[in-house]
Amino acid sequence: MTNESPKYDVAIAGAGPAGSSLAIRLANAGLSVLLVEQKAFPREKLCGEFISPECLEHFAELGVLTDISAGGGTSLKETVFFSKSGRGVAVDSKWFGRPDTLALGLSRAEMDRILLEHARSVGVDVREETMVAGILFDDAGRVSGVKLRRSDGIETEAAARVTIDATGRTRGLARRLDNGRTPRTAATHVAFKTHLTGANLLPATCEIYVYRGGYGGCNLVQGGLSNLCFIVSSADAKRLRSDPERLMREVVFTNRRAAAAMSEAVAAKPWLAVPIERFGRGELVPAEGLLTVGDAAAFIDPFTGSGMLLALESAKIAADAIVGSVVKDRGFGHLAAEYRRSYAAHFDRRLRVCSVLRHAAFVPFLAGSLITALSLSSKMTEGLARATRSGT
Repeated sequence: MTNESPKYDVAIAGAGPAGSSLAIRLANAGLSVLLVEQKAFPREKLCGEFISPECLEHFAELGVLTDISAGGGTSLKETVFFSKSGRGVAVDSKWFGRPDTLALGLSRAEMDRILLEHARSVGVDVREETMVAGILFDDAGRVSGVKLRRSDGIETEAAARVTIDATGRTRGLARRLDNGRTPRTAATHVAFKTHLTGANLLPATCEIYVYRGGYGGCNLVQGGLSNLCFIVSSADAKRLRSDPERLMREVVFTNRRAAAAMSEAVAAKPWLAVPIERFGRGELVPAEGLLTVGDAAAFIDPFTGSGMLLALESAKIAADAIVGSVVKDRGFGHLAAEYRRSYAAHFDRRLRVCSVLRHAAFVPFLAGSLITALSLSSKMTEGLARATRSGT
C-alpha cells in the first residue's frame, strides 16, 4: 500500500445516478469530491430504464439535460398497467414534472456515462475500475474515509470528512461495518433484464404487466431496442432454474398483454439477474461519518415509483445537508439530523403508499381489481399516481 492519503471533503462509493449526481452537486458547491466506481463505464445495469419527467428537471439543474436529450432515447407519453387478463389503466406522463415534459426511455449505460463524464468535467476526482477494499476510522471510531484497490492491485487510502455509500441495494459500505455479524436476508424475489428486438409495444408507452408473484415492464430505449425488466418470486426462479427465457414464457406470459407484446421478441443482449432481499427504507446514517443515498438508503419498488427519481432526489437532499454542514463547519451530528429530517419529509409517506401498492401488485386478483377500478376514473388514477411521488 502506498502512503498516499489525500483529504477530501466527501468520498462517494458508487457512480450510479445517486452517486454521480451527488458528486456533481457537491463539486459545483466548491467541495472536493472523490467518486469511486468498481466498473469501467459504459456498462449495463439491471434497471427499468424509465426516466420519469421529474428526473429531467434534475438533469437540467445538474447541467446534463442537453446530453441526455441527445442520447437517442424514446419519449414516453404514458405508462399502462395491465392486469393478468390484459385490462389496462393508463398513467399520463404529463401528470408529473412540467406539463410540456414527457418521460424518457434511455439505457442506464448511456445515462450513467453522461453523468460520470460530467462529474469529471466539473472537477470530481473520478476513479473507475477501483473498489472500496475497506473503511478508514479515526481515533474516536468515526468513519474517516475509504481504502481503495485498483484493478491492477495497487492500494491507496483516501481520507474524507464525509463518506457516502451509493453502492445500491448491496449497501457495500454499510455492510462492512458489522463484519458479517448480521446474516444476509434470503432473497424473496429475483429480477431479470435484457434488451429485446421485435417487441410489439403500444406507441410511446411503457407497459407494465402483473402476474402471480411479481410484475414486469417493457419500453423502448434507443437504437430500436426495448428494455424488458421483470421480477419473479424466488420460488419460481428456483423452480425454473433461473432460466430467464423460461421464466418469461412460463411466468411473465401468464399476463395476456405481455404474451401478445413479446411472444415474437428476441433477446439482443445477455440477460442480467440480481436477487432482491428487501424493499423499503434502510439506515440513512449507518455510522458517524457515513451516509447512504439512492437504493442504498431505500429500495423503492419500480412498479409503484421511480427509483431513478428517488436516487436523484436523495442525492439533492444529501448535497444540501452536506454543504450546509461542511461549509459552516457544524459537525456531523448536525448533518445527520438534517439529512434524516429532510429525507423523512420527502420520502416516508411515499414509501408507505408504494409498499401498499407493491403488496397488491404481487397478488393478481388484487392487482386486477385495482386496475379495473382505476380504469373507471382518470381522476382517481391521477390522484393515486401522484401519491407515489408526493412527499407530504
